[in-house]
Amino acid sequence: MALMNALRAARRYLSPLSTSKSWLSTRASLLGDKNILLMGAPGAGKTTVGRIVARRLGLPIIDVDDDVLEAAWKMPVAAKLAAVGGERFLEEEGQALCGFSASGCVVSLSGSNPLHAAAMRRLKESGVVVYLDVDGEDIMGRLAEMKVNRIVGQEAGASVRDILRRRKPFYEKWLDVRVLCGRGAAAEEVAEKVLEAVERYGDRAADAFVSTRSAGVASSRPQTHFSDVVIEGLAADGGLYVPKGGFPNLDAREWLRLVDMSYPERASVLLEKCIHPSDVSALDLRAMVFKAYGSNFSSEAVAPVRHLERDQYVQELFHGPTASFKDLALQLMPQLFAHCLPQMCNFLVLVATSGDTGSAVLDGFGGLGAAAAADRTGVLVFFPEDGVSETQKLQMTGRRDGNARAVGVRSDFDFCQRSVKRMFGESGLTGHLAVEYATVLSTANSINWARLLPQVVYHSSAYLDLCRDGVVAFGEPVDVCVPSGNFGNAMSAVYAKRMGVPIRRVICASNHNRVLADFFATGEYDLRGRPLAPSRSPAIDILKSSNLERFVHHVSGGDGRLVAELFAGLDARQHFRVAEPLLRRMRREVLAGWCSEGDCLAAVRSVHARTGYLMDPHTAVAKVVADRLQDGSCPVVLCATAHYGKFAPAMFEALGILDVPEDPVEQLRRLGSAASAPAAHGGVMKCLEERGGAGHAVCRADYAVLVEEVERMIQDSFLKVM
Repeated sequence: MALMNALRAARRYLSPLSTSKSWLSTRASLLGDKNILLMGAPGAGKTTVGRIVARRLGLPIIDVDDDVLEAAWKMPVAAKLAAVGGERFLEEEGQALCGFSASGCVVSLSGSNPLHAAAMRRLKESGVVVYLDVDGEDIMGRLAEMKVNRIVGQEAGASVRDILRRRKPFYEKWLDVRVLCGRGAAAEEVAEKVLEAVERYGDRAADAFVSTRSAGVASSRPQTHFSDVVIEGLAADGGLYVPKGGFPNLDAREWLRLVDMSYPERASVLLEKCIHPSDVSALDLRAMVFKAYGSNFSSEAVAPVRHLERDQYVQELFHGPTASFKDLALQLMPQLFAHCLPQMCNFLVLVATSGDTGSAVLDGFGGLGAAAAADRTGVLVFFPEDGVSETQKLQMTGRRDGNARAVGVRSDFDFCQRSVKRMFGESGLTGHLAVEYATVLSTANSINWARLLPQVVYHSSAYLDLCRDGVVAFGEPVDVCVPSGNFGNAMSAVYAKRMGVPIRRVICASNHNRVLADFFATGEYDLRGRPLAPSRSPAIDILKSSNLERFVHHVSGGDGRLVAELFAGLDARQHFRVAEPLLRRMRREVLAGWCSEGDCLAAVRSVHARTGYLMDPHTAVAKVVADRLQDGSCPVVLCATAHYGKFAPAMFEALGILDVPEDPVEQLRRLGSAASAPAAHGGVMKCLEERGGAGHAVCRADYAVLVEEVERMIQDSFLKVM
C-alpha cells in the first residue's frame, strides 16, 4: 500500500524537479527490494525517461551502459563493440549483468540486454520490467539525430530497421507491463505512462470486478478479480460482472500505433490493458492470443473488413473453425479458463445456445487438448432442438471431444438460458454438486466476462482497418450495426467506444422477435404473453437479452440498485420500464430496429444481384436495419456474424433457386459457385462431409430433466472407472 500511495503522490506532483523531504521519505518503502527496469530499443528514450521517473519517485537511477558496463570494462560501450564484435559483445554484456544486485532503483537497460536470456532472468528477478513500446519512426529519427548507423547484432547488409524488427520478440518475451507510446510522445508523457503502468501493476485491486446488481456498499467478501470472473461466470447475486473501474481509454496516438499491426498484435495490446498481469501475465496472454488467432482461421486477417456498397462495409466474423463470430471469443476464452482454473476441483461449463455458441464452445474447449486442466473440465450444451439450422445442429452433435456433449431441448433458447441461470442461482444444487462430485458450475455464454471481452477487439480492429485503408482518418466517426438477440455483441461495441474507438452509434438489429427494438422505442421491456417465433436467423431468436443488464448498468452510471430492481422485476413479472431520462441516454448510444422475414430474404437476394456478395440471414437483418436507421453521414460497418453455408435452405429460398441438391455438401458447393464472395467455408464443408448418424440426446422442456442431464454429465466425465 505504501508503494501505491507513493506512486499516486508522484503522479500528482507536477514538477519533477522537486525534492520535498516528505515526498522522498517514501523512498525506502516505495518498492521494497524491487527495481523499475526500463526496457526498449536503442533510441526508445530509456535513459531520459528513467531519469525523470527516478526524480519523480526520489529513487536512485542506474544506466546499465554508463554505470554497469563501462564501469566493468573500463572503456566506452562503443569501443567495446568495435573491439570484440557483435556476437562476443552480447556474451560479455550478459556476463557483466549476471551479477547485478541493485535494488530499489530505476534501471535503464541497454537495447541489447533482452537478447541474453540468463542476464534477463537475473534482471527480471530484481523488479518490474517496463517495455517502452515506442513508434518505429520515432526511434529511427532519434538514431539518425545521434548519428547511430549500426547497432549490436547488425550483420552486413542488414538495415537498422530490420534489426529493430527482429529484436521486438525479445522485448515481448521479457516485459511485465507495456507502455504504448504514441508517435512524437515527449519524455515527460512517457514517464507519466510508466508511473501509471507500475502503479497498476502493483495495485491489483484497481482491476477488481463488481456485479451489475451491486449496491456499492462495503463488503467483507474478498475482492473479485479477472481470474475469479472467468471461472464463476455469473455473480452470486444473479448479476453480471463488470470492471469496477470501467474500461481503460487509449488516446488517438496510441490507437494509431495499432493501425499497421496484425489482428493478434492488436488483440495482445488491447487485452493487456484489460487483464491484470497478476491474473494472466503479458507473456502468457500473448501466447494464448497467437494460438487463438492463427491457422485455425481461414483468413490471415482474422476479421477482415470488406466494402459492400456505397458507405457500407462488412466485417466478416465467420472465418473461424465453426463459421460464426463466436469463434473470435471462444478460441481464446477456453485458454483463459484453463489458465485461471483452481486446483483440486472439477468444472462443468454449462452453455445455453441459440445456435452458434454451442459449436464454438465445443470447438474452443476441444482445442485445449492435453492441457493440464482439460481432464477436469466438462462442457454441456443445451440447445433448442427445433430452433437451430441442421448445419448448426450437426456442428454441435457431431463433436465427440473428451468431456463434451450437446443435448437438444424441446423448447426455445429462452427456456434453455433461463434454466442454466436458475442452476447457478440454486445454492442447494451447486452445493450438492460441489460436495458429491467436487464439481463447480461455470458458463461460456456471453454473460461470462471472458466471453464478452475478446469481442471488443474485433470492433476496434474494424475501425483500425478503415483507418489503414484510408476510408476514415482517426477521429472521424463510424456507425456499427450488429444483428443481436442477447445484446452481447452490441455491448462489446459500446465498450470499444469507451476505450476510445470513434463509434458514433451502435445499431442493434433484431428479427421479428423484436423485443430489443420495442424496448429502445418505448422504454418498456415486456415479455408478458410474448411467444418466441422461429425465424431464418435463429441465432438472434431470443427474447430475454442477458447483456442488456450490462448496458443499463453502463448508462445509469453503475447504479446497481436500479439494475437489481429492474431485472428482479423482469424475473418476477416478465416486465420493467425505465424512466424517460435514462431512455434518452440509452438512445444517444444505441439505435434499434427490426426486420421481417420477407425483408431479410429480399436483402439477401438484392445484395447478391447488385454485388455478387452472399450474406447469411443474420447479416441481412443488419443490412435492412442499417438501411432504415443509418443516415449516411458516416460509414457503417455491418457485423457479418455467420457464414451463409450454415443456413443453406434460407439461402436457396432467398435466391429463388428451386432445383436444390439433396446432399448438404452439394448444397454448399452450389451456393459457393453462386457467390462472388465470400468463398465456401472449409470448416462447414468438412463437418458436412464427415457427418455421421450417431444421433444425440433430446429431452423435454422440464427444468428437473435438465438438472438430471447435468448430473449425468458430471458422472460420465469425472467418475469414470479406470
